[in-house]
Amino acid sequence: MNTQESDNRLLKKTNELLAICQLDQIDQLVAETIINNLRDVIRFHEHQYYVLSKPKLNDYDYDQLEKLLLRIEKDFPHLVDTNSPSQRVGNDHNQEFKQVVHQYPMLSLGNTYSEEDIIEFHERIVKTIGEDFTYSCELKFDGASISLTYLEGKLVSAVTRGDGIQGDDITANVKTIKSVPLLLSGKDYPVEFVIRGEIYMPTAGFQKLNDDRIEAGEIPFANPRNSAAGSLKMQNSSLVAKRPLDCFFYGLLSSALPTNSHFTNLQLARNWGFRISEHLKHYTSIQEVIDYVKYWENERSKLPFEIDGIVIKVDSSHLQKQLGFTAKSPRWAISYKFKAERVSTVLNSVSYQVGRTGAITPVANLEAVLLAGTTVKRASLHNADQIELLDLFVGDTVYVEKGGEIIPKIVGVDLNKRSDELQKIAYITACPECATELVRVDGEANHYCPNESSCPPQIKGKIEHFISRKAMDIGFAEATVNLLFEKGYVTNVADIFELQKEQIEELEGFREKSASKMIQSIEDAKSVPFARVLYALGIRYVGETVAKKLSMRFHHITKLAEASLEELMDTDEIGEKIALSLINWFSQDSNILLIDRLMDNGIQFEIGDEVQTSLSTILEGKTFVVSGVFSIYSRDEIKAMIDQNGGKNVGSISKKTSFVLAGDNMGPAKLEKAQKWGIPIISEQEFLDMIEQ
Repeated sequence: MNTQESDNRLLKKTNELLAICQLDQIDQLVAETIINNLRDVIRFHEHQYYVLSKPKLNDYDYDQLEKLLLRIEKDFPHLVDTNSPSQRVGNDHNQEFKQVVHQYPMLSLGNTYSEEDIIEFHERIVKTIGEDFTYSCELKFDGASISLTYLEGKLVSAVTRGDGIQGDDITANVKTIKSVPLLLSGKDYPVEFVIRGEIYMPTAGFQKLNDDRIEAGEIPFANPRNSAAGSLKMQNSSLVAKRPLDCFFYGLLSSALPTNSHFTNLQLARNWGFRISEHLKHYTSIQEVIDYVKYWENERSKLPFEIDGIVIKVDSSHLQKQLGFTAKSPRWAISYKFKAERVSTVLNSVSYQVGRTGAITPVANLEAVLLAGTTVKRASLHNADQIELLDLFVGDTVYVEKGGEIIPKIVGVDLNKRSDELQKIAYITACPECATELVRVDGEANHYCPNESSCPPQIKGKIEHFISRKAMDIGFAEATVNLLFEKGYVTNVADIFELQKEQIEELEGFREKSASKMIQSIEDAKSVPFARVLYALGIRYVGETVAKKLSMRFHHITKLAEASLEELMDTDEIGEKIALSLINWFSQDSNILLIDRLMDNGIQFEIGDEVQTSLSTILEGKTFVVSGVFSIYSRDEIKAMIDQNGGKNVGSISKKTSFVLAGDNMGPAKLEKAQKWGIPIISEQEFLDMIEQ
């Protein structure tokens, strides 16, 4: 069957399976009949969307197919497959990464920074093997290197670079990346092979991730490279699945390579389902290589992802073996590294921004200068320590680079241009908005304005966070918040629910219809569940996940407000920093009054009956630590059963823990601690027997 016929078959199957998605119940016979076709169809659409960028299915229908697969695998566990597309969602157990020795060492490339160095590299090659050879040139993606092993067309392991000899096995995390094939297409791939790739975070995805973190009051990531590398080492693969990670592949290794050409082998790998860069090129002369380098040095800013150089390789695998390796790197390849673009400009002043949490961010105001394709007028100075480290004076000529090619930053000062008249920058001691004296907590880099209730940027920031899509999802724009605040109609989030339609109609740009729409949006927010309301309150360190954990643990805002430090820290994933932040927030009378007003306006401050229904009290007084992977239920389902039967979930083992509920791959540290303190370790089935009594 040719490719077009195969595609047509899968598109036809897609429509058949979408019809099955509508069924309320799926019996085992239907499940067994459709499961392989369902996986094939999902893989086909994954490849079309994530590798070829040519989707043939809308997002809603794709989600329906994924939900059908998850539903079948949950209802019929014997149909679960380790390379099923369902593995993309990850699981919520903490992993202990094991070290794996690379079959082929992951050596570093030698670096060069000039055209002369490239020519010198070429001349060394010619001297060793003559002039009858060609080059492959590829972009040097700025992310985290990964080595994948495939056996008979199935992904069996994914290992980080590590020290080049061995790395961490992060297979579960890598399986969540949809441009990484779990099963290969075609038949002409080697029985066993290793393929190298670079996992990265696209620029747009990185920006959105940081926007979400800032909205949640969390510290933004420094650059996409660190974000990608950090995401891969997260202990919880379900969280990795939420990160916007992608992957390009650039090297095939096997004792039985399909051809002698690196370039041709990668074209074949594209047919097997791997995402190979369209910018990979094959050249016969060193001048073509140099032209390629020069082109991308100028054009790299237009790419939707970061690169930090070009990799130049002798194309023939036979010649690669002949050229061999030094102790650290191959002699047949070299990396041309782009210099970070740096410009000089004048520091005119430093201003200070106040965030919704009260954090103060100093910002350098610069003489406008062109840098990496954009005009830069401002650069973050992060905190007082950074200003002191740079020893900045107003009027200094400073050097500016783009951190990770995105964020402008001052990296130094031209001291030769500093005059005696310039004044050293002194960090402010009072809030620039409300004049309250700033505070700095031990161990933290930022200064804070403690005037949460009266500092205008904090008030507006809290309102903007409260109405955001992931919180209360009320249809205001930032400009509307400003107008309402300036009019005095909304000075805290409770005021939103007491707005009158006539007040909204007074605002610039509003009419009767748009005012009615806003009133309805406010009314709809009254049905937002407790976990999202808790997140919307903007309590420091309480993001979406923490809010869900707290709502499931305490069920009602009153119980949460009255919880002790120990009770809070007994909650899964809640540490001392979060617990102290909660206690501090609930100790303030203004916050208690705010909750009372919101409750009076019908906001949901307890989880719904369907969530908190108690099945029994058989586990009352017992605490459980849940660890590992389970075969019958997910960890979240098991934790819900503990709650519904009167028990308590805790995140770490202590001498007060009643049971450790252990699945496969339980963390060795937890196992050792449980055995040391004599805490009973029970299996999933023993737990189910316990609650069935």
